[in-house]
Amino acid sequence: MNQHAFDVVVIGSGPGGYVAAIRASQLGLKTACIERDRLGGVCLNWGCIPSKSLLKNAEYMQFLQHANDFGFGIKQIDVDFPKVISRSRGVAERMSNGVSFLFKKYKVNQIKGWGKLKGAASGGGHTIEVSDPDGKVTDIVTAKHVILATGARPRQIPGIEVDREVVLTSTEAMLQQEAPKDIIVMGAGAIGIEFAYFYNSFGSKVTIIEMQDRLLPVEDEEVSKELRKTFEREYKMTILTETRVKSAKKKGKGVEIVVIKKDGTEETLKAEKALNAIGVQGNIENIGLEEAGIKMERGWVVVDKFLRTNVPGVYAIGDLAGAPWLAHKASAEGIVVAEFIAGHQTDGVDYANIPGCTYSQPQVASVGLTEAKAKEQGYEVRVGKFPFTANGKAHGIGKAQGFVKLVFDKKYGGLLGAHLIGPDVTEMIGELGIARALEATGPAIFKTIHAHPTLSEAIMESAAMAWDEAVNF
Repeated sequence: MNQHAFDVVVIGSGPGGYVAAIRASQLGLKTACIERDRLGGVCLNWGCIPSKSLLKNAEYMQFLQHANDFGFGIKQIDVDFPKVISRSRGVAERMSNGVSFLFKKYKVNQIKGWGKLKGAASGGGHTIEVSDPDGKVTDIVTAKHVILATGARPRQIPGIEVDREVVLTSTEAMLQQEAPKDIIVMGAGAIGIEFAYFYNSFGSKVTIIEMQDRLLPVEDEEVSKELRKTFEREYKMTILTETRVKSAKKKGKGVEIVVIKKDGTEETLKAEKALNAIGVQGNIENIGLEEAGIKMERGWVVVDKFLRTNVPGVYAIGDLAGAPWLAHKASAEGIVVAEFIAGHQTDGVDYANIPGCTYSQPQVASVGLTEAKAKEQGYEVRVGKFPFTANGKAHGIGKAQGFVKLVFDKKYGGLLGAHLIGPDVTEMIGELGIARALEATGPAIFKTIHAHPTLSEAIMESAAMAWDEAVNF
């Protein structure tokens, strides 16, 4: 059995864990990262990265289907669907190998296996047992500080019988070797929307079921309406909102789903496949939380602004520490906790300024308060909304749909929130996050010269509209 001693041990190597480990090592702390599977966690291997590869394929597929609009006469499109999937797996593999390279570069020790807290170490700190897939303990690790970064997995709902063959999670959804004739997507958050768009692009008949009253319920209401309009009118998807899934199970060679509508009536839906995209749950099992006395609420570890649990020397970051369940939130927390442990000044994570993105076409991106939330909080607002139909670059690339909507505090002019739907808006949201971080006012945004022609001009124009100074709409 191997024995090790470190200043910092990170359990989990997702976008929170590996970033925390690297930053801790950069700051001079002897650091190890324990990972039972591939480096990079779900994000790099089964989530953010490979799914974006698939979505790019879907975008190209859409282009090929409308190539005549651009002057290309393509008479037949031959799709090698397994190659579409294998490309995404190759991308994931390269990114995982990149984390391994970074660990070596920054001298982070990698320990393979399942890490579990086992109590206080002699002389202070904590003890972690590392086991192999058979449950045999291979390593005993002691550390002054432990960072829990075990992430989350698809939420299991009573009545939804996920068999991973016809009722899928996101993992199986990105490994299918052919596009199903029809698929029912349960849940209209970012994951559900992205897979709905992907399979629709490759010819699947898509039905989306959402318990709340709109697609992407966390987004601004106008954004949700615009997305639904595109999905229904252009993509011909069937969308059932205010509809709850009562049961989903394998039936014959396909799936049978019983839903309850707003008026209480039931309806039975059938399809070749179904995707369970109804949220996530934390990976809290068998990592020693109960034995260590770590406080949890509703399945998530409770932390303070510096990601400290109630047990001294133990921290939790990323999905394990609750919403928002975003990779970049996890990475930000990883940096904060590493710097806090190293004694550096940190103000913690600014949770009010974390962007959210959905990578369908049209793309959706937002940061800050929606118009409704701003009003709920007592703000009197100015709102500017500029459509991409008035943007020259959007027309040039053939994607003149959607808009930029900015919400400002009427009293002081500060940017309260930004809500974008349209081409490449996930690449534009960073500008608005910086604007909020620097407390930029509307006039500061629209008086900043934006290059022409660019999609980002829509940000400038939207701000100008809030002050009635727009000249292009």
